[in-house]
Amino acid sequence: MTTSTSTSTAPPRTRGATRHRVERRVLGVLKWLTIAVTVLACAGPLVYGILLSLRPLTEVITNPLDIFPAPSEMDFSSYTTALRPEAEGGGGMARFMGNSAIVALGTVVLATACSVLGAYAAVRLRFLGRDTVSVLFLAVYLFPGIVLAVPLFVMFSRIGLRGQLVGLMIIYLAQTVPVALFMLRNYFLAVPASVEEAAMTDGCTRTQVIWRVVLPMALPGIISTGLYVFMIAWNEYLYALLFLVDKRDRWTASLGIAQLSDFAVPPTVLMAGSIALTVPIVVVFVLAQRSLLSGLTAGAEKG
Repeated sequence: MTTSTSTSTAPPRTRGATRHRVERRVLGVLKWLTIAVTVLACAGPLVYGILLSLRPLTEVITNPLDIFPAPSEMDFSSYTTALRPEAEGGGGMARFMGNSAIVALGTVVLATACSVLGAYAAVRLRFLGRDTVSVLFLAVYLFPGIVLAVPLFVMFSRIGLRGQLVGLMIIYLAQTVPVALFMLRNYFLAVPASVEEAAMTDGCTRTQVIWRVVLPMALPGIISTGLYVFMIAWNEYLYALLFLVDKRDRWTASLGIAQLSDFAVPPTVLMAGSIALTVPIVVVFVLAQRSLLSGLTAGAEKG
């Protein structure tokens, strides 16, 4: 007599494969859901600001919940109002952004030049305390800026640089050189010392080695560092308010956008000024995207 028994449970391998398939699908859904929520949280306010700046003020007041304007309703007059000189009834953002461009670009050039030499010296030259230089520079950068505000205000007032864009540039230079030097040090560590030794064997001086060998190899890192310095100088508000508050014709973009937050300024003009203030940063990011991505990983490996 033969008896047969049937089991209702699946083999362990089948159960494991099924569980793995379910987990993979659930994690895939959660991944895309997380990405969608993150994009909505980050890009949502920016998109809303752009759409609001393109709507006529009357339509915003009449239909405040109507976010998307019709093509026939799109109005760019808020941008012209925000950028137009104050004497003509505008917000003067064009002049303020020009002042910020002068200060930011000047800070980038000076900070990069000083940081390249300082970082190279900290990496290649031998001197007492070389190993602690980078830490000390970073400690200076981490020092609260508000603590230095009053001494800098008194000092720059006495030497006649308060209210001058040059004085503000010097302050930003002192602010950004420590972190720029710390960042460039990591990029220079990734440059093989053997390449420099070979160049010096061929007759190059130390200056020629820096100009012809080190700078081209560390260019992505220098560009990413310069972009970081540009962002700091472009968006800084505390020192700009402290040193330029009584010199309206020398205000930077951060001060200009702050004065647009007055209740008398229409919200469409405020959004237009905010978007105009953001455009230069976006343009610089797009132009330097490839160098920025390679620069962020250039210091990850040495040799």
